[in-house]
Amino acid sequence: MDRHDLTDLPQHFERLQEQKKSLQDAQSRKGQRPALEPRMKTVVRFRLMLLQKAGSVNDSTMHYVGSSFVPSPYPPCETPFSELTKVAIQELVLETQHRGKYLLVRCVTPQDRMTAVLAIVEDEGGDVLLLQLYHQEQAGETLEDILTEGAVLIIKEPYFKATANGGYALRVDHVSDIVFLTADDARVPEAWRWVSGTSTAMAWKAKGNDNFNATKYRAAIEAYTRALDCSPTVEGRTTITLNRSLAYIKTKAFEKALSDVESTTSSAARTEKALFRKAQALYGLQRFRESCEVLKALRLEYPNNNTAKADLDRAIGRLFEQSHGRYDFKKMYAEAARLRPPQLDHATYIGPVAIKDSGISPGGRGMFTTQHVSAGDLLFCEKAFAHAFVDESASGLSRLNTTILIDAMSNRVTIGTEPELTNMVVQKLCRNPSLASIITNLHHGSYEPVEATSVDGVPVVDTFLIRRIIALNSFGSPLNSRESHLGLGSGKKSEFHSSGIWPQASYINHNCLSNARRSFIGDMMIVRASRNLAPDTELTWWYQPPETVPTPYLEHQKPLLRTWGFMCKCAICRDMRDTPKSVIQQREQLRSQFRALIPTRVGSQTRSLVSGRPVGVGALKKADALVKRLNATYKKPASQVPRLAVADLQLVLAREWEERGQLVETARFALGALESFGFVIEGGSLPQRAREQPLMVKEWGLMMDNVIDCWMFLRRSYRVLAPELASAAERFAKVSYRICIGEDDTFEGTLGQTY
Repeated sequence: MDRHDLTDLPQHFERLQEQKKSLQDAQSRKGQRPALEPRMKTVVRFRLMLLQKAGSVNDSTMHYVGSSFVPSPYPPCETPFSELTKVAIQELVLETQHRGKYLLVRCVTPQDRMTAVLAIVEDEGGDVLLLQLYHQEQAGETLEDILTEGAVLIIKEPYFKATANGGYALRVDHVSDIVFLTADDARVPEAWRWVSGTSTAMAWKAKGNDNFNATKYRAAIEAYTRALDCSPTVEGRTTITLNRSLAYIKTKAFEKALSDVESTTSSAARTEKALFRKAQALYGLQRFRESCEVLKALRLEYPNNNTAKADLDRAIGRLFEQSHGRYDFKKMYAEAARLRPPQLDHATYIGPVAIKDSGISPGGRGMFTTQHVSAGDLLFCEKAFAHAFVDESASGLSRLNTTILIDAMSNRVTIGTEPELTNMVVQKLCRNPSLASIITNLHHGSYEPVEATSVDGVPVVDTFLIRRIIALNSFGSPLNSRESHLGLGSGKKSEFHSSGIWPQASYINHNCLSNARRSFIGDMMIVRASRNLAPDTELTWWYQPPETVPTPYLEHQKPLLRTWGFMCKCAICRDMRDTPKSVIQQREQLRSQFRALIPTRVGSQTRSLVSGRPVGVGALKKADALVKRLNATYKKPASQVPRLAVADLQLVLAREWEERGQLVETARFALGALESFGFVIEGGSLPQRAREQPLMVKEWGLMMDNVIDCWMFLRRSYRVLAPELASAAERFAKVSYRICIGEDDTFEGTLGQTY
């Protein structure tokens, strides 16, 4: 949702077709056993590539866009290692996952990093192949070497494939399909063994400490684990375990950190360090109440620990947010502006909503209100499960590079951070497996996941399932919706290259006639009701916004059908379907005539739209007549089927009349635009015949961004012509702002700059 889709652009459509052909060509070779390249040639070419890459100079002013191709899906290995049989490289056949087999290999080159981690590996027979490891780390981590030269590993149920350049490779998409072996593992061949030079628990502990201090947390964890295998003393085991728990916290493996702390003796678990580690791990898992309890115990036993006091205050703040849904939005803006990536330290609040069967399809679920809510009420505020950020305001290598993702299986081409988001989710689930159901319970279409959740004590995360879930459930997002709103007003289009997954929000189904609206500050999504809703009302919002420009029905449905496999049946879409093509053409002709009279960027917000060419009163009256003719092409009332193709023209006229000081006309067109959006309003017409009638919204309409403009036009007009109505118009403007932006703390400051 709200992602930058390139599928319909000719050049990217061609790339999609090329990828489909490549997959077909590859499948035509399925089962073949190719002649392998000589060992020396493969190794030398890879090393030369590394040297050339090391010698190249990156232009830091450039923004790099990579490409990623989604392969045909294959499942992760569910078979215990003891039941697998060894296979050699020369026995592998193309485009095949070798079920029930494993490959034992050793790295014979240093690694390279592209969209995958790459190295040349050999088997015991000396044959070599390129190894491609995907989803091994997430952005923001210290880039440690994963495939070090000499490292020995097992590839479970290896997938052998042809590469785009005519070569061959071992591709590993599932993290659990790789097993890294230590030097003393019995499965390492004698010829490949090496002497580590470290043999005692204290020596391994010292090595772990050195790696930790060098921010090499993966290596530190490995060293601490080796230390624990060396039968240390009880005191030594406690120290090493707590050290490892901190390394786990640094890699966000909070469950393992918590397990380490809880595995220590009861007396050791009450030490200052142990309590602190436990509180940190619980906080990382967003178990804020438990974290508070541990920190309170820590404060009682160690009252001079000032860090614990600060952490307790912080955890209490998160618990308050989680329980009451009250946030300091200005503080959130400041955090989002300061942090890169903008991963905010705030809790998820779930308000008067519940997830249950929606009745849309068998097993389909949706989100429903549990009590009456009013337009503008907070339904929930959710921290992203994972969020991949692109800094649109930065330049060069300071920006996270975006990727063009070409997915022939789902027939899509997108640009953004979807591959990085996939990495983040895969890694988070591998490190914290108890969270898996939060993601895997989300809609994944017809994809059939594997049954196993762990094998040989290692979590099994099906990467292709995660890819599918992200494709169907992730959201594109701006840094914050306030800046995005202002950008729309200046004619700047936000392309939402950043993306995230918010599991609660994913349960809201599509409807162009939405009754809820999402907004963002950093990785926090704020969801508010956009209409007054009775209890047990299903919440809906648009996966793609309804069209302002007259559009043929099937053209509007194409993205929905391609990505989610359904066609919208809301009142707007049914009316679009039933509208004759001749009427759609008539509407576009009328809009074209309007644009000829008043040169504007129709379809954007109404601020700063006029080109600068003076528009005479005669032209405005002709434009008014065109709007009336356009209105006449609609059969159903706007309260049932909003007239978006009319509303933006009415807003242009409201702006034009306001600039001429004709505030009665300004109010008329602003009210007309609100009615075109589907609002039912009483008491706002000028000049008023019954001044005692208050301004009331009897029914809220479609909450597009420029609804705020409508109310601000009315506020300014009423201040001069009907002061008793101005405060009501401002109140409705503030509610609309709260719905669209997510909060109203910045209402005055924002409108003072732009209105």
